[in-house]
Amino acid sequence: MTGLPEHDKFGSHRPMVSFEFFPPKTEKMAKELWVAVRRLAPLKPRFVSVTYGAGGTTRDRTHSIVSQLRKETSLQPAAHLTCVDSSIEEVNSVVRNYYEAGIRHIVALRGDPINRESQFVPHPAGYKGAVELVSGLKKIANFEISVGAYPEPHPDSRGTRSDLDYLKRKLDAGATRFITQFFFDNDFFFRFIDNVRGAGINAPIVPGILPVTNFQQVARFSTMCGASIPQWFKYRFDGLDDDPGTRQLVAAHTAADQCFELLESGVTELHFYTLNRADLVFAICHMLGVRAVQTSVPVST
Repeated sequence: MTGLPEHDKFGSHRPMVSFEFFPPKTEKMAKELWVAVRRLAPLKPRFVSVTYGAGGTTRDRTHSIVSQLRKETSLQPAAHLTCVDSSIEEVNSVVRNYYEAGIRHIVALRGDPINRESQFVPHPAGYKGAVELVSGLKKIANFEISVGAYPEPHPDSRGTRSDLDYLKRKLDAGATRFITQFFFDNDFFFRFIDNVRGAGINAPIVPGILPVTNFQQVARFSTMCGASIPQWFKYRFDGLDDDPGTRQLVAAHTAADQCFELLESGVTELHFYTLNRADLVFAICHMLGVRAVQTSVPVST
């Protein structure tokens, strides 16, 4: 024996992780959410975020979950907020409620088009985009603000130079970190980092990781956000639609390999899109050296 395997070197240098959940639509999904929270909480994430539906469709549920996480757990919750189909005053009212509930971290996003619109159309009395939203948040309180970034071009991209200028504008407005859209080919992320740093933007950039639990679902997500799916990636999951056990094993191996390569390149923090399914994310984190520590989470909701 010559010592620990190469990948085990991360065990003594625990990467920081954060987890994203989405608000449930049914009572059954609510139970699944809290099962996921209880499963992942002992991994001591830097923060956990809860998404926000387009047009405020999950506004109340998001606020309730974030508030409960703040009151009843040791986790640090972050609330998603978008500009979609809401006036400035409506958005600001939500923000003030978050602040009163003790929430100090917002994930500020422009949001996706609604009602099958091909392009984002701002509300007539609303924030025009993420830059304006970040600026508005900072006028209300000194929030920690995470914003989005795209290793592959956003569907509305006007080109690399324009994208980089927009990232800088979000920082200048008060954002503190970038969390990327998910990607499956790390070369996109590495090129993105080179471009961003070359433009003099030095804020933290946290790669977003989406472990695959349902390949067809991921394919739909990818079409919506402009993330490509490599042929080798498709091949790995080919024929596993009706074999969830094998799919879970392949998914864990694939995502862990992606994370190891990112960590070996110097990345120190990872953001997992959990889809409220915790076992896969827990297994990946375990392989990365992120191990459970006892913490406090509500037993029931």
